[in-house]
Amino acid sequence: MKIGFDKNLYMQKQSEHILKRIDQFDKLYLEFGGKIFDDFHASRVLPGFEANGKIKLLQKLKDKTEIIFSISAGDIEKNKIRADIGITYDMDVLRLMDNIRKMGIYISSIVITQYVDQPAADIFKNKLERRGEHVYIHRPIKGYPNDIERIVSDEGYGMNPYIETTRPLVVVTAPGPGSGKLATCLSQLYHEHKMGKKAGYAKFETFPIWNIPLHHPVNLAYEAATADLKDVNLIDSFHLEAYGVKAVNYNRDLEAFPIVKNILSRITNDAGVYQSPTDMGVNMAGYGIFDDNAVQEAAKQEIIRRYYKCWCDHKLGRVDIEVPQRVEAIMQQLELKPEDRKVVRPALEKAELRDAPAMAVELDDGTIITGKSSNLMCAAASTMLNAVKHLAGIPDDVYIISPVALEPIMNLKSSIFGIKNPMLNLEEILIALSMSAARTKEAAKAVAKLDQLKGCEAHSTILLTQADEEIFRKLGMNLTCEPEFPTNDLYYQ
Repeated sequence: MKIGFDKNLYMQKQSEHILKRIDQFDKLYLEFGGKIFDDFHASRVLPGFEANGKIKLLQKLKDKTEIIFSISAGDIEKNKIRADIGITYDMDVLRLMDNIRKMGIYISSIVITQYVDQPAADIFKNKLERRGEHVYIHRPIKGYPNDIERIVSDEGYGMNPYIETTRPLVVVTAPGPGSGKLATCLSQLYHEHKMGKKAGYAKFETFPIWNIPLHHPVNLAYEAATADLKDVNLIDSFHLEAYGVKAVNYNRDLEAFPIVKNILSRITNDAGVYQSPTDMGVNMAGYGIFDDNAVQEAAKQEIIRRYYKCWCDHKLGRVDIEVPQRVEAIMQQLELKPEDRKVVRPALEKAELRDAPAMAVELDDGTIITGKSSNLMCAAASTMLNAVKHLAGIPDDVYIISPVALEPIMNLKSSIFGIKNPMLNLEEILIALSMSAARTKEAAKAVAKLDQLKGCEAHSTILLTQADEEIFRKLGMNLTCEPEFPTNDLYYQ
């Protein structure tokens, strides 16, 4: 993929902007919008953006920084899943905490918001506390968010326990939207000002990018990514009125701004603290774009990927039909077709030719590799074998997996597990390939090429199993699927 984003310039400008905000206050509460770690969406639509760039930025400021994790008790109770990596929000909090601490960044506490005695939230709280973590509970505030008098009082934010913080930059982050990050920040501001401290609020943002056009593919890709949330990008009318400058923001921030501004004004006794939701944001991503054409093309490809994901989610019963239809409308706006994704047509043609499920992979050099399902292995497995053989320069007619490695797995599935169709999935084939690598040079060469699949595109003509999807995630590949089940069986994993 052609690079179009300068990550170093972005980190420099973003750091400088954050430090300027910190200097205005005794303590700055920075709501961290989007993913603090593993921001694969940003790395896909802004080629050159580092998926873990944001946490590396905070690492540079670690002496000034501490982190509070916020998670909704309702999300814990519902086992809400982070779709891009396939784990629940509560497990993601634990994963993120481990990874962030390994980088030397201080995590002070976890706050469970919207708590109304959910049993699953109690278990999560107990688990954390028994590992020595500081956990706080915030219950719903009656009349929130409209009853400002109650909210900004001892019966509102005052009922929340004060979260002990010690550093000038307090980052409030969460595994997903609706976690209570903003409410946590404002609650802390209430307590800080009550104690006579000058504390401020800002929001770390990436999308939408405020200083590129409203209908720029990067901003439209954000709409596609949040189609289930009904996010819509709009011109920030408050910013336009205050400064005469067009800026892009999204509907939820614009709708909430009058209320948030009112609350901030009541807490800080400063009516002019912010004139627009764009003012609240710290977002220098637009300044990192140096090749707009490359960025636009990357964003268009992401929109097509989102199109397929939404239709698959609809097929699986996860979202209403309005969600993929919103993405379709975005595609029509940009005159995009599913076939504009290069791996789609080869996969479909392979499936039609062989009358079997098929897959296509696009390698870094543009080469398209295909494969189909057979009695021995699934289409994903055969395609990946073909891909690594190509990368390793191994002829098609050379077998790189020994029958000695395959037979025990197939016997286990059929004889022991009683599986009627012991067709090997992608994980099983890759394990067998790794076992064969100890015996043959060809298999070892193929295994060594697996890391070259990172960032490559793949398309399947059927919905893949959860196990196969997980392997594609681990390999760092961009997978899409046709919204078609492999069989008529209702039980599908």
